[in-house]
Amino acid sequence: MSIDKVQLRSQIRASRDAFVAGRPPALEAPPEYHALLKAGLTVASYVPVGSEADPSRLARAAVEAGCVIALPHVTIRAEPMRFLSWATEAALVAGPFGLQQPAADAAALVPDIILTPLLAFDSKLDRLGQGAGYYDRAFAEFPNARRIGVAWNVQCVDGLPVDPWDMPLDAVITESGWITAL
Repeated sequence: MSIDKVQLRSQIRASRDAFVAGRPPALEAPPEYHALLKAGLTVASYVPVGSEADPSRLARAAVEAGCVIALPHVTIRAEPMRFLSWATEAALVAGPFGLQQPAADAAALVPDIILTPLLAFDSKLDRLGQGAGYYDRAFAEFPNARRIGVAWNVQCVDGLPVDPWDMPLDAVITESGWITAL
C-alpha cells in the first residue's frame, strides 16, 4: 500500500491544527537535549509558522548553555536554505512561506544541532516535511549536525514513505519529551 504524501500532509496539518487549537503545553527542553548543549555550539532553531511546534524554550536552553543560535533563511526554492546568525532579540524580516528570518546580511553559520519543524514522523524517526526539500538539502549539506525534530505527539504516524535522499532524525522532542528510534 503506497502512501499519498499530499493527502498525508493535509491530514496531519488538520490534526496538528486541531491539537494546537486546544492550547497545547509549551515544549520543555528534556534532559537528553540539555546533555547535547555545549558552549560554542551552533543550534539552528526556527520561528514556527501556523501550528508548528514552538522551539523557543529549546533555543533559550541553548543560549543559556552558551550556544549560538542560527535561524533558517530562505530566498527562492532553487536556492538552498542558509542558517544565519541571530541574536535572540534581534528583529526578523519577512521571508517566503510566511517565514520570519534574519536579514540576508547576517553571518552564515554551520549548525551543530538542527531543530527541525516537520509535518509527521514515525517510530524509525523518518520525517515528512512541507515538500519543498529545504531541510533535506540542509541535512545533506551538514551531515554531521544532529537532526532533532520538534513536533507534537499527534504528528507521529505508523509509517512514512522514504525517498533515497531522506535522512532520518536523531531524535524528536514533543510535549511528552525525548523520543529516539525504536
